[in-house]
Amino acid sequence: MNINFTNKHALVCGSTAGIGRATAIILARLGATVTLVARNEDKLKETLTTLSRENGQNHDYLVADFSNPKALRSTIEKVVENKTFHILINNTGGPKGGPILSAKTDEFEKAFAMHVICNQILVQALVPGMKKANFGRVINIISTSVKQPIDNLGVSNTIRGAVASWSKTMANELGPFGITVNNVLPGFTATGRLDDVIDNRMHRSGKSKDQVIETMHNAVPARRFAKPEEVAQAVVFLASESASYINGVNLPVDGGRTKAL
Repeated sequence: MNINFTNKHALVCGSTAGIGRATAIILARLGATVTLVARNEDKLKETLTTLSRENGQNHDYLVADFSNPKALRSTIEKVVENKTFHILINNTGGPKGGPILSAKTDEFEKAFAMHVICNQILVQALVPGMKKANFGRVINIISTSVKQPIDNLGVSNTIRGAVASWSKTMANELGPFGITVNNVLPGFTATGRLDDVIDNRMHRSGKSKDQVIETMHNAVPARRFAKPEEVAQAVVFLASESASYINGVNLPVDGGRTKAL
């Protein structure tokens, strides 16, 4: 299988670290022109220097803070006046951990805005161009919690489930236009987000970091954490022409940890 993104333009959110960064690097290596999106301009500039330009791509970036949906809408609407995007990678850091019973209502509101509302804004802005091109890929990087809720991630479980339902509904509407919408569900992946989860488990259990990591490894049939690049490879495949008949799915990339089918 030869995956090639020459003449394709990708918008990759959360692309200065972890899975988003790995996805942007691989897409560029395979010929895509990439627009990076994150809130830290210094990190965006640094990531931009890592992207391959062997095929003459003209990569760039957008500074955007997903805690401000109105500003995001204004920014992306100006950009699409002059650019067509074929691939959208929705990827935003998850809400902080904690029991759902103790979560404040504004935590749900903020998380819903950052994940569901911002996804909606980006899709609405990019889909007209995708329809004209008769090609579009929307991939949401969310969580295995949409299949099996994760303890002590009450707000995240709720909002990730909302994104999954939003995505499935969008897939049904956009399928006739050559546009697919899919979700990638990472398991334990070696990112800053996982570091936060480990710290939280240490605090709740009183165990050492090594003990917590060992327990988490043992919960995965592969007995290890994923590398960001391993999850990114799945994202990139779903973004390719080879995945044209895969639409509306939740794809776990978790080493077999999720018990649900």
